[in-house]
Amino acid sequence: MVLFLHNRYRVPGGEERVVEELTWLVRERIGEPAELLARGAPPTANGAPRGEGGVSVAGRARAAAGLLRGGLDPGEVGDAVRRTGARVVHAHNLNPAFGWRALAAARAAGARVVVHLHQYRLVCAVGVCFTRGEECTRCHGRNTLPGIARNCRGSRAEALAYGAGLALWQPRLVEQADAVIVPSAFARERLRALGAPLPWERVHVLAPPVRALEQEAPATRGAPGGYALMVGRVSPEKGLEVAIEACGLAGIPLVVAGTGFDERALATVLHRADVSFVGRVDDARLAELRAGAALALVPSRSAETFGLAAAEAMAAGLPVVGSRVGALGELLEERALAPPGDARALAAAIERMRADPAAGARARERIAALCAPVRVAQRLAAIYDGASA
Repeated sequence: MVLFLHNRYRVPGGEERVVEELTWLVRERIGEPAELLARGAPPTANGAPRGEGGVSVAGRARAAAGLLRGGLDPGEVGDAVRRTGARVVHAHNLNPAFGWRALAAARAAGARVVVHLHQYRLVCAVGVCFTRGEECTRCHGRNTLPGIARNCRGSRAEALAYGAGLALWQPRLVEQADAVIVPSAFARERLRALGAPLPWERVHVLAPPVRALEQEAPATRGAPGGYALMVGRVSPEKGLEVAIEACGLAGIPLVVAGTGFDERALATVLHRADVSFVGRVDDARLAELRAGAALALVPSRSAETFGLAAAEAMAAGLPVVGSRVGALGELLEERALAPPGDARALAAAIERMRADPAAGARARERIAALCAPVRVAQRLAAIYDGASA
C-alpha cells in the first residue's frame, strides 16, 4: 500500500496532474493499492483561486501556523498509515499544512518516506526561482533572507512565514526522507547549487509518467495550416508575451489554454499576433486542441524542473518548440530550442519545426524513452523497494 500526501496549490498546475498520474501508475502498473491524503481547498470550477489573494484570511493564518510549526495535525497522517497499512508514504508538496511533522508521524507509524521535489521549494519560497521578471537563486540552503527582503511571495507576512519556515525546518524535513525523487537531472543539479541539504546518494531522477503513451501513436501532426498551442498555468515565468511576439513574427495563430494571465499586462504585445484564449479545458477538449495544432510552445523564462506540458504534447505526436532553459534541454531536440526571452529566435525555431513533417514522430519517440508508464513504473517500484530495505 502506498499513501500519497499532497497540499494542493491555490491554482492547480502540473504537480497536481503528476500526483494523479502516479496514483494511477501505482494501482494499475505496479499493482499496489494507493490512496491520496490531500489538504488545501480544491480549486473553483474554472481553475481560479478562491478568495482574495487566492485564500481567505483564516486560510492565510492557518498556512502561516503550518509553516512555522513544521506542519499541522501530524496525527492524521500517522492514523492513515496505520489504517491503510501503508509501507510507503510518497510525499509531494508539503507546505504549508503537512511539513516535516507529517513525515515523522508516518515513520513512527511504520512507513518509509519518499519525498518528491517537483520544484525548488525546499529552498525557494516561490518554488520556481523566478521573481520580479527574472531568474533568482539568491536564497541558499537555510539562508532564506533574500526571499524575505525581496518580498517574493507578494505579501510581507507571507514572505516572512515562508522564509522562516523553510529555514527552521529544512534539515528536519530532509532527515525524514528514505529516498528523494526529482523529475530531471537539471532539477537535481539546481538543488545542489541552491545548497539543499539532500542525501545525494538517495536522490533519484524520475520523469513523470505520461499515460497517453500507452495509446496508439497518432497520425502525423504538424500540418502547416494549424496553429501554435500553449497549455498550462500562465504565470510570468511561462513567457506568454514572448510566445505572442514570436507567433506574430512567424505568421502563425496562437491558442492559449490555461488560466492566470493578465490581459492588461499583455496589452503591449497582444496586437502583434492572432491570439485566442480558451481558458482551462478538460482532457477531451485539450485532445481536440492538440489534434488541430501545428506545434506546441513552451517558451519558459525560468529553469523548468521538467516541462509536463511539453511532454504531454510530444506524447500526442506534436512537435514542441521551447526555451533552452532548465530541463527543457533534456526533452527537446536542439533545433527546437531558442534562448529564453528571444522572440526572434523562437520564431525561427517555430518555422524550422513547422516545416519538418517528421518532427512530431521524433518528439513522441524521445518522450517515450523517458515517460512511458511501464518504464516509470519499473523505476518507481525499485525506489520504493530501496526505501523499504
